[in-house]
Amino acid sequence: MSCLFLSLTQFCRRLDKLKYRSTIKGMVVSTKNGKKTWAGAVLIAVLVFFLIFLPNVSAFSQTAPNTSNKKTDDYSTERRLYIELLGSIFDYVQRSYVEEVDPALLYEGAMKGLMEAFGDPYTSYMDSAQVRSLSDTTVGNFGGVGLSISKAVESTPENPAYVEVASPIDGTPGHKAGIQAGDLIISIDGTSTADITMDDVLSILRGEIGTTVDLVIRRGKNLEFPVTLTRALIEVPTVKYEMIDDIGYLRIIEFTPQTPTRVQEAINFFKKSNFIGLIIDLRSNPGGLISSVVEVADKFIDSGPIVSTKSRLSYENTVFMASPKKTTMPKNIPIVVLVDQGSASASEILAGALKDNHLAYLVGDRTFGKGSVQEPIYLKTGDGFKLTIARYYTPSDTNIDKIGIPPDLEVLFPEFSEEEEQAYMDLIEAEAIKNRIEKNPNMTEAEISAFAKELAKIYPMEQRVLRRLIRLERDKTKESALYDLDYDLQLQAAIDVIKNKDFNQLIANAKTLKELQQEAEVKAAQTED
Repeated sequence: MSCLFLSLTQFCRRLDKLKYRSTIKGMVVSTKNGKKTWAGAVLIAVLVFFLIFLPNVSAFSQTAPNTSNKKTDDYSTERRLYIELLGSIFDYVQRSYVEEVDPALLYEGAMKGLMEAFGDPYTSYMDSAQVRSLSDTTVGNFGGVGLSISKAVESTPENPAYVEVASPIDGTPGHKAGIQAGDLIISIDGTSTADITMDDVLSILRGEIGTTVDLVIRRGKNLEFPVTLTRALIEVPTVKYEMIDDIGYLRIIEFTPQTPTRVQEAINFFKKSNFIGLIIDLRSNPGGLISSVVEVADKFIDSGPIVSTKSRLSYENTVFMASPKKTTMPKNIPIVVLVDQGSASASEILAGALKDNHLAYLVGDRTFGKGSVQEPIYLKTGDGFKLTIARYYTPSDTNIDKIGIPPDLEVLFPEFSEEEEQAYMDLIEAEAIKNRIEKNPNMTEAEISAFAKELAKIYPMEQRVLRRLIRLERDKTKESALYDLDYDLQLQAAIDVIKNKDFNQLIANAKTLKELQQEAEVKAAQTED
């Protein structure tokens, strides 16, 4: 075992002395040395797993060093002791447990325990499916068939959980083959989709570009037919845009390597359309790559810091500065940013940077509050882990972790009352909307409005919500609309703000995040007194 401990110690030292050898990729930093770090990472994970057995294993009851007043010089000695102790326990369990122990099972349990020990929700073990999903985001594309899909968790003989197509992506193999929204994928390469997980489905559908995959599609109640698709390069959807009258509407879904290019395409389109204002919708945007969001922010900010990262390791401390050469957004165009509780990480960087620079007015709800940066380590076994390595700060030198960013104008969607909740459940159970749409699949807005009034008499709910539910059912087999102005109260408010003659005054009066946090601290101190 001594040679194993030596390699582990060397691995730990390498981690301690790491140079900034990787590109920060946003709330994630991608490390490319998976082969070098794998052996050490596996050993650490397996060994730490057995800490939970320490109270019950008398055979290895060496007295652990007193850590209450531990000096820095003793750190290596202490670490070596625990590593050797855990190694001995690992060997003992492998030799003595009543049944043969699967090392892979112990390894996964060890990795999960190791990452959870920090109490950091963003430091975590990733199995192979999670690694693949994160890789798709950080790379921005993958080999696949171009179908957005969903799958029920529970599968029964009466209601098998087949994969349902939410929508095909334009120009992809799935779209070109004529697969439609609402189609069911009954089987993939001969395997019933009712009997496998979503991770299994993705594993089969995705693969090497140019290879084929065989599907059986069910359309409607009885029509079934086979389809063979050739996998192609699929770009992760990241940006959508449209004009709302003379206002540009830009929805950023997440930040991938392709996002800056797509945002620039949107800006160019808005310029040609003679836009007088811009709405950037970051609602439900979970984040992505810090390099991507910095590039996007640089299109709006012409000088000063965009974001900075701070860590106990000096080489992780970085300030990302704006450059006037990269600014492409015209000046004096009113900008409103839509945010909500689902706006996190990189989306908070953009919102915070625009707010601190007095370039945008925030409308909606307080953001999620994720102000940390993770580094993913990809291992040779196909799995990996994410480790928090730094915190990020907005241009006013503010960290919003666990706090979030408050909007300048709070606009909340009304919550259902108990009566409305029951009415909604009754409506869904009765399938009243579904049945009507089957008879009239091309229902007009006038017909939708009339149907909503009819439903409201039976199901006491706000007609705005009923109209939304009817549209969603009508468009289930079509490409969904980018926005629903009739339903979306926050979007309505954003348009009103842009059209406000005093927009420049609103921006000038808006406080930076540093000013808001200082006010909150003063108020908290006064409350304590």
